[in-house]
Amino acid sequence: MTYKIKLHPEVHKFIEKLDQNIAERIRKRLKLLENEPFRYLEHYESQTFFKFRIGEYRALIDVDTMRFTIFIRVLDHRSKIYKRN
Repeated sequence: MTYKIKLHPEVHKFIEKLDQNIAERIRKRLKLLENEPFRYLEHYESQTFFKFRIGEYRALIDVDTMRFTIFIRVLDHRSKIYKRN
């Protein structure tokens, strides 16, 4: 079953502000999650959400297995992402 990817509005704004090449690379990597999300995701410390590595960037993600939905809640450079939460 294919998962649907939803972006938090702040994540969408963040991607739009990035250099076009970086933004496209991030979009392609996020698309990988549609078919096999758990192949690429790692648990984030002791939290109930996952992290996803995209080069120098990290995404913090919720997965709803009942609705086949992946919610990208935060996306930022790896030097900043862990300070946010």
